[in-house]
Amino acid sequence: MPRFLRSLFGQVVVALVLGVALGIVRPDLAVALKPLGDGFIKLIKMAIAPLVFGVVVHGIVGAGDLRKVGRVGLKALVYFEAVTTIALLLGLVLADLVRPGEGMGIDPATLDARLLAGYTANVGQVTDTTGFLLKLIPTTIFDAFTRGDILQVLIIAVLFGAGLSLIGESGRPLAASIERITAVLFKMIGLIVRLAPLGVLGAVAFTVGRYGAGSLLQLAKLVMTFYVGVALFVVVVLGGILRLSGFSLFKLLAYLREELLVVAGTASSDSVLPQVMRKLEALGIRDSTVGLVIPTGYSFNLDAFSLYLTLATVFIAQATGTALSFHDLALILGISLLTSKGAHGVPGSAIVVLAATLSAVPAIPVIGLVLVLSVDWFIGIARALGNLVGNCVATVVVAAWEGDIDRERARRVLDGEVVASTDAVLAAPVEAGQPSAPAIPRAH
Repeated sequence: MPRFLRSLFGQVVVALVLGVALGIVRPDLAVALKPLGDGFIKLIKMAIAPLVFGVVVHGIVGAGDLRKVGRVGLKALVYFEAVTTIALLLGLVLADLVRPGEGMGIDPATLDARLLAGYTANVGQVTDTTGFLLKLIPTTIFDAFTRGDILQVLIIAVLFGAGLSLIGESGRPLAASIERITAVLFKMIGLIVRLAPLGVLGAVAFTVGRYGAGSLLQLAKLVMTFYVGVALFVVVVLGGILRLSGFSLFKLLAYLREELLVVAGTASSDSVLPQVMRKLEALGIRDSTVGLVIPTGYSFNLDAFSLYLTLATVFIAQATGTALSFHDLALILGISLLTSKGAHGVPGSAIVVLAATLSAVPAIPVIGLVLVLSVDWFIGIARALGNLVGNCVATVVVAAWEGDIDRERARRVLDGEVVASTDAVLAAPVEAGQPSAPAIPRAH
């Protein structure tokens, strides 16, 4: 068997091609394969909550200095807010320059409101700021794990890790046990990831078979504008930020190519969260930084989602012939800053958050959301990819900002001089000049 086909990357590429072909040739069979994609994502998600708990607790105990952990968290939140604002502004600028909805002349009265019934019911989860903050506090410890609410699990992990760190030497046996359990969870994820080609095959085949290429034609301008916008944001904004931190965006993307391909096939960044966390640790980043930044970023650093939020809002206004004043645009930006933070974990999050945003801008008819329903899956691919890249860049930048990355090791891994082992036990805290995880020389 060729070396390319033996690699996970090669197998996922083949699965993507087969999925597209099957969706075109046998759409009925392709639609029936949807459970393959859904099942793969569910398998990954079932281990995410305990894994995040273990990584964060181990990282906090290993860091020792609780003030440092708090400092990392604060820097991450400041970074998230700044970059998210740039993404929202870029969405507004693109919508004004390209004007993807102009000329469609859609009469809101002709749109079927029943199509939105399943989404508007969840709007309250996003618009209620007090409710969102209270939702961060779990009803019970076990409830957070049962429902897989990552932010709640993160809060529990931070408190538990701080408590375990404060009791000192007597807590070391428990910390060691949590570390071993987390290592087992990573091994378990490694086994599940072998099924990624099947998951990608099912997801892609269903999408092409169910919607077909024709569903893109009417809204092709919106879809293309968004894809170009995400590409610009990743290359120019994130690439520039990463360059200022001393690293190359394209080398990082090459390092994460397998995970990015799985995300492109499943349209879900959740499907690779554990693998990405482990790869960033293997890059030489302190595990406490990875454990704090990545899970938090999944709710507070949705860069591509934020770009889409403002772009789609203005698109709907243009398509329905709604004139927007400067006040309306400022209102869209301000509301989006709030609603974009509550997206993760809400069913149909993109449509729900769009509905929440539009409901706060009286000038735009909420019913216009029906226009983007048919292409939401295709939009979702770029959203998931952009969000994942944004969170990986955020982790590298915050780690560089805080001095929590072994720069020499990261350079060697990104240059392909070594292969970072992601199968080892959790990385120890980074010391100056010391690699944080074993490395295997690359065969030439």
